[in-house]
Amino acid sequence: MNSTLISNARVVNEGRIFDADVLVKDGRIDKIDSSISAPEGARVIDARGRHLLPGMIDDQVHFREPGLTHKAEIATESAACVAGGITSFMEMPNVKPPTLDQAAVEDKRERASRKSLANFAFYLGAANDNIDAIRSIDPTIACGLKVFMGASTGNMLVDDDNTLRRIFDESPLPIITHCEDTPLITANEQAAREKYGEDVPPEEHPYIRSEEACWLSSAKAVALAKEYDSRLHVIHVTTARELQHFTPGPVAGKRITAEACVHHLWFDESDYAEKRHLIKCNPAIKRAEDREALLKAVAEDRIDVIATDHAPHLAEEKAQPYFGAPSGLPLVQEALLTVLEHVRRGVFSLEHAVKKTSHSVAECYQVAERGFIREGYWADLTLVDLETPTDVDAQPVFSKCGWTPFAGTRFSSSIAATMVSGQLAWYEGKIDRDCRGRALLFDRS
Repeated sequence: MNSTLISNARVVNEGRIFDADVLVKDGRIDKIDSSISAPEGARVIDARGRHLLPGMIDDQVHFREPGLTHKAEIATESAACVAGGITSFMEMPNVKPPTLDQAAVEDKRERASRKSLANFAFYLGAANDNIDAIRSIDPTIACGLKVFMGASTGNMLVDDDNTLRRIFDESPLPIITHCEDTPLITANEQAAREKYGEDVPPEEHPYIRSEEACWLSSAKAVALAKEYDSRLHVIHVTTARELQHFTPGPVAGKRITAEACVHHLWFDESDYAEKRHLIKCNPAIKRAEDREALLKAVAEDRIDVIATDHAPHLAEEKAQPYFGAPSGLPLVQEALLTVLEHVRRGVFSLEHAVKKTSHSVAECYQVAERGFIREGYWADLTLVDLETPTDVDAQPVFSKCGWTPFAGTRFSSSIAATMVSGQLAWYEGKIDRDCRGRALLFDRS
């Protein structure tokens, strides 16, 4: 690889903002100093007036490959990632066939090595009948064990108590839970059908996928983790009530951590009137009071990670009546911009945003040599311009589904450049489709 010198940057890293040059060589950060001379032949990027962040690591995406590639695929969604400043992703197992053993994880890693513009990792999925595959997985290549303790596709709903106990007792991977109580949701759906028929209003979604359904399931997961001293990470928390499960403070030393997603920090139930099923997702976007409680929890380190749960569907699928409209929305291209908007509004600092999108993700998952701007680490870097706005409607949509829930939005900031393992994947408004990400590795020895 050629060398790249990023000069005159405002570096944001490990709780500090400081002026520095950053030299990248052979894919890694070679030197960080107040002034660095460009090596012969090096590309020079003048970052004056811009902030250099460690690239966002998104710990929750659905890229639909294999089996659902009419909606999305690794190549298209990773392109959307780098355009949005995301340098690494961790992809979920509910594809077709589902990712239920090491061979399936390795197949997805091989696909990504050929197609992905961003760095990548993949979850092993839990089912009621794959405990042997869970026990034998190589913990250095799978990012975590995804347990659907709520509705899912195929056979990925783990609803057998004995299986759950064995998972929490024996998993060599961090346990990542989607927490919603299926019996209560089923009862709520039936009640909604009796009242509205098949065309339930979108505004009913947060009452069908209710606060109580989230609470019952997350309380069970936390209780099991405490009983077995498991490493538990509860993803996409949506309610103020659930926040009492989690303690403020740094990730280091926590056995139970939590994630909030960008759409739950941005939208609330008042947005269903305009966005309708475009913002239908599981767990549901809920009250404004829940959104504000989540933002406060991020600021006080009760929520440890900000992610996306990027889950694209075609616009015509989302236009169906309630029970036909699938849950999920595309998010990676604007995710970091929403976080920077919270910074501008004073919800938390830029240093804190970097902690939630990079540092803490690397710590939660024990990602090797990424998530920080450090000499010797892989050069996963995002250059942001906090003074140049982004009009979403004027930007191409790189996700294969072709739409964004942020249509009509003007963000205050923009993504100037994204570097993936030392390669400029996004620069001057263009994607380098020859860029290839690397497999994330996990230091769990």
